[in-house]
Amino acid sequence: MGTERGIEPRTLHPDDFDRWWDHLVRAFGGGPASPEERALDRSLTEFDRALAVWDGDAIVGTSGAFSFRMTVPGGGEVPTAGVTMVSVAATHRRRGVLTSMMRRLLDDAHAKGEPLAALFASEPAIYGRFGFGAATFQIGAEIDTGRVALSLPEGADEVRVRYAPPADVLKECEAVYAALVPRRPGMLARQPGWERAGLLDPESGRDGASALQCVVAEREGSATGYARFRTRMGWGPSGHDGTVTLEELVALDPASEAALWRLLFGIDLMTKLTVRGRPVDEAWQHQVSDIRRCLPRLRDAGYVRLVDVGAGLSARTYLTPVDVVLDVEDSFCPWNAGRWRLTGDAEGASCERTTDPPDLSLSARELGAACLGGVSLVSLAAAGRVRELRPGALTRASVALGSPVAPWLPHGF
Repeated sequence: MGTERGIEPRTLHPDDFDRWWDHLVRAFGGGPASPEERALDRSLTEFDRALAVWDGDAIVGTSGAFSFRMTVPGGGEVPTAGVTMVSVAATHRRRGVLTSMMRRLLDDAHAKGEPLAALFASEPAIYGRFGFGAATFQIGAEIDTGRVALSLPEGADEVRVRYAPPADVLKECEAVYAALVPRRPGMLARQPGWERAGLLDPESGRDGASALQCVVAEREGSATGYARFRTRMGWGPSGHDGTVTLEELVALDPASEAALWRLLFGIDLMTKLTVRGRPVDEAWQHQVSDIRRCLPRLRDAGYVRLVDVGAGLSARTYLTPVDVVLDVEDSFCPWNAGRWRLTGDAEGASCERTTDPPDLSLSARELGAACLGGVSLVSLAAAGRVRELRPGALTRASVALGSPVAPWLPHGF
C-alpha cells in the first residue's frame, strides 16, 4: 500500500527538528520531556537518515536511523541500522505512512551495506510484517533485599568498589563498556556522543528519586565494572522502606559483577532493588537465596532484521559445523527472497545463493529472531513458523545458530 498523493517521507531538515521532535513526544503520550533530552536528541540525530512525513505544512510521521555496529556470535561487529523515533499521527492511521517510512529506511540501509537493522518496538505487533523478529530478551525484577541474601563467587572480596560522580569517571566506564561489547551478541559499540546518554539526569525524570549515582569496581588499580543507580527514601509503619533503582551495570568478570550487586543489596535504609533490562542469563539469579522474592519477569527487547541475508549470516560464527539450504520468504525486501546455502563453523561462515533443494523454509522475521543465537529454530518450528524439509536439518541448524551467552541489547536508542 502506498501513501496518499503528496504525503511522502522527506529527509528532515535541521530547521524542522523542533516541530518533528514535538510530534514525536505527542505520539508517545505527550509526557514531560526536558530541554536536556531535546538537546541531546538533536545532537545525536543523523539528519541525512531522519525522515518527516508531511501533509501540507503539518508533520504527520517521523522516523530515523542511527549508524551502529552490533556484535554477532563470534565477536564480530556488523554495521547495523538502528531504526528509531517511529511515529504516525492519529489523524493519519492506515494511510501507508509507516510502510512508506520503513520502505525508505530499509532501502537506505541496504544501499549503505548494513546487513542488519534493529529496533525497540513500542508495539511489537507492528514490525513482524517488515521482517523484524524478537531477537533479544531481558529480565526485570523487584528484589526484596531485606529478605534475600546474595552469595558471592571467589574473588569478590578482593574487588574495591568506590563512589564517584558519574561524569568524573565517564572515561573509565566507557572503557569497561567497550571491552564487554565483543563478548556478547546484540551489544552495540558506542558511537561518539552516545556516552552522554547514560549521564542524562534531568530532575523532571527522577520521579522523586535521587540524582544519578555511580560506583566503580576496581581490581589491581583498573576499572573492571560500574553501576549507575538512584535511591528513593521511603518510610512505612515498621520503619525505613527505601528503593534502589538500577539504571546500568556492566562488569568484565564475575567477581567484579558480584561486588557491584553486593553493594546494591546493602545500601542503608533501602529494602528493595528494582532492576530492568538485564541479560536473561545473568549470574545474580543463581546467587540469590530466594528467587521468588525477586519477582523476575521476562520481556522482549531488541528486534532484529536481516537487511542482507548473505552478508548477515556470513558475518557470524556457528557453535557446530552447519551446512543447510534455507528457503527464505521476504516480500518487503525481495532481494533476500529465495534459497541460500549457509555453511560455517566456529572459525567462520559463508552464505551464498543456491539452486539446491531447500532444507528449511522460513521468513525473514524468523531469521531475524534467530540470527543472534538467542531464539532457537526448533522453538520457532514448534510455533509453526519454520518448516523442516529435510529430516534432521532443523535440529542441526538450530544448535549451530545458538550462542553460549544470551544476546543482550542494553544500549537504548
